[in-house]
Amino acid sequence: MSQPRRVLLIEDQHDIAANIWDFLERRGYALDHAADGESGLAAALRGTFDVIVLDLGLPRLDGLDLCRRLRESGHATPILMLTARDTLDDKLRGFAEGADDYLVKPFAMRELEARIAALLRRGQPPSATLAIGPLRYDPDTRQAAFGERSVALTRTQAIVLERLMQRAPQIVSHAELIRAVWGEEGGDSAALHTHVYELRKLLGASVEQNPIRSVHGLGYRIEVA
Repeated sequence: MSQPRRVLLIEDQHDIAANIWDFLERRGYALDHAADGESGLAAALRGTFDVIVLDLGLPRLDGLDLCRRLRESGHATPILMLTARDTLDDKLRGFAEGADDYLVKPFAMRELEARIAALLRRGQPPSATLAIGPLRYDPDTRQAAFGERSVALTRTQAIVLERLMQRAPQIVSHAELIRAVWGEEGGDSAALHTHVYELRKLLGASVEQNPIRSVHGLGYRIEVA
């Protein structure tokens, strides 16, 4: 029998946390819970989780700061953010700090479960290392390298880079990348552009030398000298 998927729930509102815990536990997930940001960060760094469900408005350490610190530490566990902040700027900031998906309160528990399941499905990497010129990506470690620079990617960044490298030198449309990252529901062009922007920064090359090229109105492609 397979082990249950482990979820770390970081949520300070007791009623919401209890409802999520009960709902997911009945569906076979194993949960840990933290009620503030500092405890949540410590639990995330200490444990091994399949997905983190993270509220933004936390005491002691804001969810965005927690997400950023976790990514800076090299953790690539997928993060689903929960928040009442529903503006586009709020969503883009969450993605820029390393979130993989974003769910606005109030939400249906079935949608929460579907988003978690989508994140877990995306976590099944191929075994072969991809290489195109000086650009390399190892799906087993989620390490990307461009020339002498090597960086750890979030799961979402890894999905984008993997799809672009698999299809190189073809153009991969915005719509295809959005489906690859978020499935048939969720995500949009602005969120995708934010993830690609962060991925380009990680690779550390200038706009002219960066291997990820924009094709105006169509999508992205890998192009290396």
